[in-house]
Amino acid sequence: MNLYLGVSTHPGDTLVNLTGELDRQALEQISEITDRLDGSRHLTLDLSGLTFMDSSGLYLLLELRRRTETAGGTLELRGVRGPALRVLELTGTRGLFTLLPPLHHAA
Repeated sequence: MNLYLGVSTHPGDTLVNLTGELDRQALEQISEITDRLDGSRHLTLDLSGLTFMDSSGLYLLLELRRRTETAGGTLELRGVRGPALRVLELTGTRGLFTLLPPLHHAA
């Protein structure tokens, strides 16, 4: 399975929905998008659709956290569960991130 991204931007605020596998193969795909987010002071990643995440995904989250904080912004993770939550807990990095419930979309 691949990684599918949905990006929604508003002035100073960006939401990226991730669905599928966040692994080494997906890093280039998501980096192409996040590299263009320099104008966003607030970045939210909705991870509720992830089915897999490995250490490459953790690296990406830590790098995005560093970049947003360096730019005076914030990074929030929404809907962290399953594989993503397991990686954060096993590595002791859960406390480095603001974790929020998933967004609920009207049907």
